[in-house]
Order: sequence, then C-alpha cells, then structure tokens
Amino acid sequence: MAATVWTGRTRQAVTTLGTMTRASHSAVKSHYDAVIIGGGHNGLVAAAYLQKGGLKTAVLERRHVLGGAAVSEEIIPGFHFSRCSYLLSLLRPHIFRDLELKKHGLKLYMRDPHAFTPMLEGGVGGLPPRSLLLGSDLAMNQREIGKFSETDAKAYPEFITHLDKLAVAIHPLLDSPPVDIAGLTGGALRRRIAALRSALPLVQCGLKLGKNIPDFYEIITAPIMKILNRWFESEPLKATLATDAVIGAMTSPNSPGSGYVLLHHVMGELEKEKGAWGYVEGGMGGVSKAIASSARSHGADIFTEQDVHQVLVGSDGSAKGVVLKDGTEIYSRVVLSNATPYVTFKTLTPQSALSPAFIKAVDQIDYTSPVTKINVAVDKLPNFLAAPTPDGKPGPHHQCSIHLNCESVEVLQTAYEDCKEGRPSFRPMIEMTIPSVLDPTLAPPGSHVVLLFTQFTPYSLVGGRAWTDQDREAFADSVFSWIEQYAPGFKSSIVGKDILTPPDLERIFGLTGGNIFHGAMSLDQLYLARPLPSLSDYRSPIKGLYLCGSGSHPGGGVMGSPGWNAALAAMADLKRG
Repeated sequence: MAATVWTGRTRQAVTTLGTMTRASHSAVKSHYDAVIIGGGHNGLVAAAYLQKGGLKTAVLERRHVLGGAAVSEEIIPGFHFSRCSYLLSLLRPHIFRDLELKKHGLKLYMRDPHAFTPMLEGGVGGLPPRSLLLGSDLAMNQREIGKFSETDAKAYPEFITHLDKLAVAIHPLLDSPPVDIAGLTGGALRRRIAALRSALPLVQCGLKLGKNIPDFYEIITAPIMKILNRWFESEPLKATLATDAVIGAMTSPNSPGSGYVLLHHVMGELEKEKGAWGYVEGGMGGVSKAIASSARSHGADIFTEQDVHQVLVGSDGSAKGVVLKDGTEIYSRVVLSNATPYVTFKTLTPQSALSPAFIKAVDQIDYTSPVTKINVAVDKLPNFLAAPTPDGKPGPHHQCSIHLNCESVEVLQTAYEDCKEGRPSFRPMIEMTIPSVLDPTLAPPGSHVVLLFTQFTPYSLVGGRAWTDQDREAFADSVFSWIEQYAPGFKSSIVGKDILTPPDLERIFGLTGGNIFHGAMSLDQLYLARPLPSLSDYRSPIKGLYLCGSGSHPGGGVMGSPGWNAALAAMADLKRG
C-alpha cells in the first residue's frame, strides 16, 4: 500500500478534536476582565478558574484547534493522532474534581501492564528473544526481572517503595506556588504573614520526607545511574528505568540531575492510582476538550484562529489587554500568557517595557530539546519477535510504553553523544505507544495509530544546518528500520506518517526550541528558579501580566497546576487592587 506522508512542514488536519472556530461562537468582545493568550491545557484551566471566580474571561488560540501540545488531529484520513503529547498522568486530582472533567466528557483508558522492553537478540533453544514486562502486579514484575537477575527481582519491591516515598512527599509542592522569599524578607506585616503561609507546603514536604531528606537531595542532584547502579545489576532493567530519567530532556543517564526527571515522571496519579499513565479517549485533545467545556459552562469565551500580536502596555507600565495580528484591540484588567517565557517576553511584550537586564536573563533560559515525534498510521498491529501475536490480536504488551533500543544504558548514552555532536542518533531511543489497542475511536478496524517519541535529535544539524525534508525522511526511515528488527513487517504496514523535529514542534505548537516542557527541567530551572527567580510566582515585571504555562512551576507535564496557580495569583492581585 502506498504511504501518505505529512512532514512537519505540512499543515493538514482533516478533522480536529475540540476545534472551536469563530463561526461557532459569538465574536470576540472588546473588553474582558481577563484575557488568556493560548488555548493550551494550562491556559484553559486558568480560564475555568478565573471564570468561576467571577471574572469574564476570553481564551485566544492562534491555531485552528485547542489544546496546545494536548491535541488530537486527523493527519491521515481515518487516523486520529495525539500529535504532540500522548499520555496522561500528571493532571492534578483537585483540578480533575473541581472542573468536573468526567462530566464534561473526559474518558480514560488505564494501562496495565505499562512498560515493555523487548530485546534485540537471538532466542535460545528456539525460544523467542527475551523481554521485560512491568505493571502493577509485583509478583509478575519479579518474575519478569528474574529472567535477567534474581538479585534485581528481590531488590525491585524495596526500590519502588523507596521511590514512592520520595514522590509522594513532594506532592504538596506541585499544587502550590514556590515560597514567597521577597515577602518573607521584607514588606508589610500582612505580606509577611501571607508569605509564611506560602512556606507551609515546603514544610509539609520536609516533614513527609523526614529521614529521607538526604535520599531526596541525592536523587534530584545525582546522575540517575548513580542511583540505579546501587540498586540493580541487569542492563535491561536499568535502561528501562533510565528512560524515564531522560525522556524529553537533553540529558543522559550519566548526567547530574537526571534523577529528578525520573522522579518527575513517577509522581503522577490517574484515577487515584499512584504513578499511573493512561490514554485519553479520542487522543489527548480529549483532555483539552473537557477542560474547555468546563470553562465554557461557567461562561468563558474561547476562540481559535485568533493570533495575538502583542500585549498592550499602558503609560503606567501595566498590561491593558492585547492586540491581534489583524489589528483588533481587546482590553482587559489582566493578561495571562500560556506561551513559553521566551515567546511571552521576546515576541509578545514590547521590549521597551522591559529592562535590558531582564531581557538578557530571558535569553539565558535553556530550551534545548532532543525530541522528534513521529506519528504513524499502520494497517496492522506490530508483531514483536519477543512476544509474538500471529493472529493480529493485541497482547498485554501492546498497551504499554514500548521501549526499543533500550537493551543497555550504553545504548542510551551513545544516542545522547551522537546528538551532542549535531547528529541524530544512529541508534535512537524509541518509546512506542499504540493507544488504538485500547481506544477503538482512533483508527479504522484492523488498523492502528503508532506514536513514536524518539531521542536524540538536535535542533540544528552539524554546522548549524537546518533540517530539510530529506533529513526528516532519513531519520524517520532509520527509526522504522530499527523497529523492523524488533517487529518484522512494520515498514510494509505503514499507511502514512507525520514527522515533527524540534524546529517543527517549535513552529507548529509554539514550543521554543521544540522543548515539550516549555523549558528544560534542570535544577537551575525548577521551583524558585522556574523559569527565572524573578518570575517564580507567575507574576511578570509588567503589572497585570502573568505566566500560566508549563514554563512556570511546577513545570512541564504537571497538567493544570501552572494555570491554576497563575489564576489564583491574578485574582488575589485584583482583589488587593
């Protein structure tokens, strides 16, 4: 069958989940209490809370579809892709409840088992190659790990318990702004008292950690391999766990601070199950659609294809609204930006309103990304040598995050080093998901959507050269060739594909540098320093202008928390006058 190809340079969407155009809503009004730039999930959460708080709110999204990175698009006719983000976990439980997202149509598919790592090796005695399958069944996990090391199988339960203790302890920090240092050290008595309250989540975190504080400090500062080598000896297990320490990050398992990225990805929760990740019916656009529905039910106005040109700044130095690219001016009491800090302050804010020192600091924020996302339509289910399913029916492993080229940590390290030299990884790290095995709405019967989150690819190639369509095709073909070795017949099953390199992710979704977190999740860009020390409370140097995207604390992936906290900050400031 001939394959249809959409590269990252092609805008094609037959249908989109959650699209709301100007024709389906009343026109944008000239005055609002609050205007939100960008209809990503955090912007939509902010809109819902602002509107619930009694502020007439408008969301202005430049694309034809809501959701930012959490979108569903029919790139290949009949196949609906979670085009950018692809799994749900870190949606904060209180937001899920407050906004009644189930009532507004959010349906989840839980995954168990959740991780599958097949080996690229010859079978022994006519048996298939080995594989590692992990899920919620601890006894099964130990049997699977025991295929590689009985010592590791015995150590694994204690490791998971240890990791859970650290992850649960920092939950209070996810739902609260960082400590108000300026308020603690100066200002009026009322502000100092409020600042003391802002320290309570940090105190709660410390109390929960207790004697584990040194362990917590180590895991957020150390290379993840320092931790994993202490616990385990088998390479497939260490490599599988290490993928969560580097996923989406331009870092290696041997880089200091990679331990925090692992912790970041295990501290999620879904349907009250700690650390669980699941699929959203209809794709990730289903999350955005539900949040938007909740916001609209409270009276928020939400628009697509409304491209903001600039924030309006008055003579008093405060935000007064926005002007669209067509020249339309929309006035508001506050403006919240769901864009990255770079786009917010380098593109949307008049440079004359910001100090040279602040602009220089914004220029230093790290947005390096190693990710190329490849969305693939196939006419049959991949059949893995390590877990054959010749009847074409999904096995338990097909619902997992499928880790390819993860036989050893050395493979991951080499892939990283290739990218550091300006080359796409020769043997890339591949995380494959096939959500259509649980969600029948995504593909025609018998066919499937295959989502490939691949690393490591540079933003610019050797010598600063930009990606060409030929470069995209070459890298995608390399990825498909590696998959072919694990699942023969994969390449011939491809119906169409959508290739998104870091520059494509930047251009299409507004992700500066192609970074899925709106800025690197490195220690110098977390908590009090996210995205900068002067911006950690969501407020900008422009009075009335706030950051509500993933570039703010607690960072990318923690769905809703930046939007919620930014909305609370804006409402508190308006109340104070």
